[in-house]
Amino acid sequence: MAPDRHVHAHSAAIPVAERRAATHSGDAAPAEAWLRDARRARTLSLLTLGWLGVESVLALAAGLGAHSVALIGWGLSAMVEALASLIVVWRFTGSRTRSAVSERTASRAVAVSFWLLAPYLALHVAHDLDAGHRAEPTVLGMAVTTISLISMPLLGVAKRRLGARLGSPSTAGEGTQNLLCAVMAGGVLAGLGLNTIGWWWVDPAVAVALAAVAVREGVKAWRGDVSACCH
Repeated sequence: MAPDRHVHAHSAAIPVAERRAATHSGDAAPAEAWLRDARRARTLSLLTLGWLGVESVLALAAGLGAHSVALIGWGLSAMVEALASLIVVWRFTGSRTRSAVSERTASRAVAVSFWLLAPYLALHVAHDLDAGHRAEPTVLGMAVTTISLISMPLLGVAKRRLGARLGSPSTAGEGTQNLLCAVMAGGVLAGLGLNTIGWWWVDPAVAVALAAVAVREGVKAWRGDVSACCH
């Protein structure tokens, strides 16, 4: 009986998507394809982690110089995204790659990373509005946000597709954060530009919208609902 229990426990640790694919095909090819996708997810997360480190430093520097709530919040969101990327790298390293328990842990950790952003943004918006800060356009801020506006949608879509194929809410959630970063970059660019014609309220409005979206996406990641964020 002990060997049977061991086999059952090992089977339960293998991701459902991988087991289902192998069962339907009767060979190891789908399992190999699943592992290739897992390696791709890890590689994309490593690349994203490197870029987000640079992005967060530059965005925070530009945001502090321009007194831009949204630019500072976006730089902080890059740090949160970096945490999500680190979580996915952890999830697909070594024996954790095939572990359903590790996926659940990673999904909930990604959810928490979403929730870390919202309170800061709300408080920072209130502080800057009360102090009368107004965003001013900077070359550095516009350059960094433009790069992210181009690169993050590509990474986000790729990770969401991988998340769907892997049955991995953590990977899908990280991809959603990348897309959120792209939307935020567009909002920051619009806010900095519109501030020149007196529409100063766009900058904090973008920050508030980001906080709301972060809370919603955190709930999705916590529930482990891949379909909610991949379709």
